[in-house]
Amino acid sequence: MDSNLAQCRHWVERAAQAGARLVVLPENFAYFGPDETRARVAEPMITPSEAATVAPIQGQLSRWAREWNVTLIAGGMPTRSEDPKRPFNTSIVFAPDGRLAAHYHKVHLFDVSLADGTELCESASTMPGNSLAGVKVGGFAVGLSICYDLRFPELYRGLVDAGAEVLVVSAAFTLHTGKDHWAPLLRARAIESQSWVIAAAQFGSHPRGRRCYGHSMIIDPWGAVVSQCPDRPGFALATIDREYLEQVRRSLPSLKHRRLS
Repeated sequence: MDSNLAQCRHWVERAAQAGARLVVLPENFAYFGPDETRARVAEPMITPSEAATVAPIQGQLSRWAREWNVTLIAGGMPTRSEDPKRPFNTSIVFAPDGRLAAHYHKVHLFDVSLADGTELCESASTMPGNSLAGVKVGGFAVGLSICYDLRFPELYRGLVDAGAEVLVVSAAFTLHTGKDHWAPLLRARAIESQSWVIAAAQFGSHPRGRRCYGHSMIIDPWGAVVSQCPDRPGFALATIDREYLEQVRRSLPSLKHRRLS
C-alpha cells in the first residue's frame, strides 16, 4: 500500500505542477489486493484533524490537497460500514484546504464471470451504497461514480437532474471489458448527459492475474475525447470549459425534451 500511495503522490504533484486544479485518482488507488483482506485497511470516515492517527490514507490525501492547492477526488478506497467484513468502496473528495468535502459509496457492485475466465464477486467483500453524491468544484457541479456504475445510465441521469455538469468516473476496468466498452460507455454518458466526463482508470497487471485496461480520459459534452493517457502510468489534462458546455446544451436541448422519468 505504501508504494501505491507513493505513486499517487508523485502523479498528484506532477498534475498540479502542470496546472491541474482538480485531480482524480482511480478506483483502488491505495489498495488492490485480495478482496477478503480489504477490511483490514478500511478506514472510518473522519475529519482531517483525526486523519493522521486513525486514517492514514485519508491523512495523506488531505495533506496532498493542501500542499498542492487542488481538489482531490480519491476514487475508490475501503471505508468502514456496519458490516466489519464488508467495507464500502468509497470515493472521497478533499478540498484545497484539506477539508473532507464529499464522499460517495459505490452503488453497483461487480459480480461477474467473464469469458476470459475472470471471476469477480465484489459484493462478497463490499457493502453497496444507496445514494448519489456530488460536490462543487470551481463553480462546477461535479457528480461522483465508480467503475461498474458506468453501465447504469440512470445513475448519471440522476446526477444531471441534481445539477451535475461534470461526471467523474474512477475505475479499475478489466482489460477484457475495457478494450471494447470503456470508451464507448464514457462517450455515451457524456453525450446523453451533455456533461464533461473525467475518467481515471487503473492500468497494468494486478493480483490474481487481473489486468486493467487503463486509458484514463477526459471527454467533452459533445462526446469528443479531448485528452487521454497512453498505455503506461501518467495523467490526462484538459480545461473544463463552461461556455462550451452551455453551448452544447443550448444548441441541442435534449435534457429539456425528456418526457419520461
